[in-house]
Amino acid sequence: MTKSVTGLRLPVERGCPFAPPAEYERLREQAPISKIRLTGGTEAWWVSGHEEGRAVLADGRFSSDRRKDGFPLFNIDAKTLEQFRSQPPLMVGMDGAEHAAARRPVIGEFTVRRLAALRPRIQAIVDHFIDDLLATDERPVDLVQALSLPVPSLVISELLGVPYTDHDFFQSRTAVAVRRTSSPEDRGRALAELRAYIDDLITRKEAEPGDDLFGRQIARQRQEGTLDHEGLVSMAFLLLTAGHETTANMISLGVVGLLTHPEQLALITADPGRTPLAVEELLRFFTIADGVTSRVATEDVEIGGVSIKAGEGVIVSTLSANWDPAAFKDPAELDIERGARHHLAFGFGPHQCLGQNLARMELQIVFDTLFRRIPTLRLAVPVEDLPFKTDAAIYGAHELPVTW
Repeated sequence: MTKSVTGLRLPVERGCPFAPPAEYERLREQAPISKIRLTGGTEAWWVSGHEEGRAVLADGRFSSDRRKDGFPLFNIDAKTLEQFRSQPPLMVGMDGAEHAAARRPVIGEFTVRRLAALRPRIQAIVDHFIDDLLATDERPVDLVQALSLPVPSLVISELLGVPYTDHDFFQSRTAVAVRRTSSPEDRGRALAELRAYIDDLITRKEAEPGDDLFGRQIARQRQEGTLDHEGLVSMAFLLLTAGHETTANMISLGVVGLLTHPEQLALITADPGRTPLAVEELLRFFTIADGVTSRVATEDVEIGGVSIKAGEGVIVSTLSANWDPAAFKDPAELDIERGARHHLAFGFGPHQCLGQNLARMELQIVFDTLFRRIPTLRLAVPVEDLPFKTDAAIYGAHELPVTW
């Protein structure tokens, strides 16, 4: 069965901070797998149901290789595409055995046990920035700049061995690179600048490896006789660009979600043991990264009764899937006790987010510490006046003025 092209054209901006675009619900109800048009006029399959989304993401017949013809790319010009395809693929753009071989050496860096050793340092980082919050006499304070951005930036910098003095550079360049409203020229320039810096960083680490993730990878590769400079650059590029922007936005939106649902906030302040549940529900509710789980079919596949042909692009809307009432009862309700661990905020299948355990730990520590140390925290403006990022790629808040 083949669906006709719908009226939906991507990207779609979010008009409300607490709900997906109305078109998402309409499409999910009418046809969980539908043809849509992307900016530029190309077509792709839009997968908006939870069950159908998991099926696509777990199926090896759908490729993550962004260099393949038919892969659904957003707002990218021919010059940038040519440059992009000429470079070694990032781990997120690999398939099968190649992807498994690239992921295997670093997956141990992100296990729950390994990250537990980082908890005291992450706690100290969070306390440091909250100390600064409490020390200021100015009100309101922009929580984005005071806490949401610097915490994950410093954590990922220390984990990977990147000088924290460079964090402003990463925040600005990454924001341009992931924002779909950026011009193709600006995006291409930002990506080139990031990669050039990382190339130099890996070169310096090869000369003097430290006790950090990349220092250990370099030492391991040297011992095995497999030192791969370009592979390390690609890995560093992926982890750095994905490691702080998304978590920063989840911190901001999580604070907004809890402050505007005081009955839910009361549950975790009374019992911090509920905070992990709150984190899962907030991840589901906001699903800040939507449409990044794109694929291209490598052979004819039938999913949910729909025939997808080889070479056709597929976009799994994790936001729509996470608001699918077939998977989550009353999805528009923020309910931290629903048990939402089966959400797709971190993707699904072999490409499920490598750093998800780190993100969960950071969010839990931030929420517990912030509301324990500043129990009177409140928004300084009505929620409808907050300057939310409406871009469809990475959703968040430009500013979050708070007071207490």
